[in-house]
Amino acid sequence: MTDTTYGAKLQKDGKTYAIQTRIPAGAVTPEILETFARVARTYHIPLVKITSGQRFLLVGVKEEDIPAVRRELGDLGSASITPGVRYVQSCPGSAFCKNGLQDSLGLAKKISDEYAGQEFPAKIKIGISGCPRCCGESKVRDIGLMGSAKGWTVFFGGHSAFHVREGDEVASGLSSEKAQALVSRLLAYVRAHAKPKERTARFIERVGTGWFKEI
Repeated sequence: MTDTTYGAKLQKDGKTYAIQTRIPAGAVTPEILETFARVARTYHIPLVKITSGQRFLLVGVKEEDIPAVRRELGDLGSASITPGVRYVQSCPGSAFCKNGLQDSLGLAKKISDEYAGQEFPAKIKIGISGCPRCCGESKVRDIGLMGSAKGWTVFFGGHSAFHVREGDEVASGLSSEKAQALVSRLLAYVRAHAKPKERTARFIERVGTGWFKEI
């Protein structure tokens, strides 16, 4: 992988690449959509895919076009490519959804901005849901927050891949400020004690949950 292609994923054809983008909370504006449309047309990108993490994936980018595509995307092209918070996904929450009990979008944007560019031992995926329906997939993310009428419930150690694991409940009935502070303490503990490439699900299986009381 060269400096030009660093962070872009080589595709099945062995020639073109996929570029991941940064979309905090999965929320876009008409201007953002127009940017993606313009870039896709200009560089003849055959597929723009919405990922499970509520980001856009530009698939089929020619190697020589990668620098220009990233330059035209600007901040949208600054997705995490090192071990860290890959994304913070969110449901519409109380701002828009009739079922929403907490402001998931607002909290997701705050957490996404706080950890953009920071490195951790392994990648971190965060899901935030404004009600117990869990449309933000909170219980199967490294860190999950689920809203209720009493506040936020925070989960840790969820995983949705080969070895599926539901996250453990850390605390409940939290305000948005306390929930965000707890996320900070959880991530600080992981940064200090996790092994390289050890996701939170495997970390919790190794060390248990006794440390929850410490933080």
